[in-house]
Amino acid sequence: MRAVLEARRKAAVVRVEELEAELGRVRADLADAEEVLRRRTIGLEQYLEALAEEEQPAETAVGPSQRKPVGPRRAVPHRENAAGLEDLSPDYQAVMAAAAEAGDHGLGARRAAVVLGWDSASVSRVEGARARLKRLVERGWLVEAKPGTFTLPAGQRSDEVVPPGVGSSGRSSTSG
Repeated sequence: MRAVLEARRKAAVVRVEELEAELGRVRADLADAEEVLRRRTIGLEQYLEALAEEEQPAETAVGPSQRKPVGPRRAVPHRENAAGLEDLSPDYQAVMAAAAEAGDHGLGARRAAVVLGWDSASVSRVEGARARLKRLVERGWLVEAKPGTFTLPAGQRSDEVVPPGVGSSGRSSTSG
């Protein structure tokens, strides 16, 4: 009987060692897969952001667009390096105004797409708006209170964010 119990114990030890080795391999594979996912997520966000930042299609019903290139796009400065909201592009200012208006409820990507004048039913446009919101978070202009909800940082007043002439639509009332 003792020999049988000892054989079972040894078999259990071998099985535990096999499973521990397998667990080590699975953890390594998981770490590799998570890194691939992280890189692909970043790539997708960059792609969607680039799509969102594209101007209207160059081809219109009457022919090629007559608009001249506007030059390099302005980068979003880090909050601590910026003099104020005027350092942001008009689109980012509109998003900041919408975040201020949303208050503690927060601003979502779909609403940000509407503020930017984009089709909120278009997944790529909503994801582009989300990428802009995330960029504002990275640069200290907004905080992501909970996933998908963006608010002003604690202690920042709404009247510091809403520029004069910007109404609830997010666009300047002085522009035509």
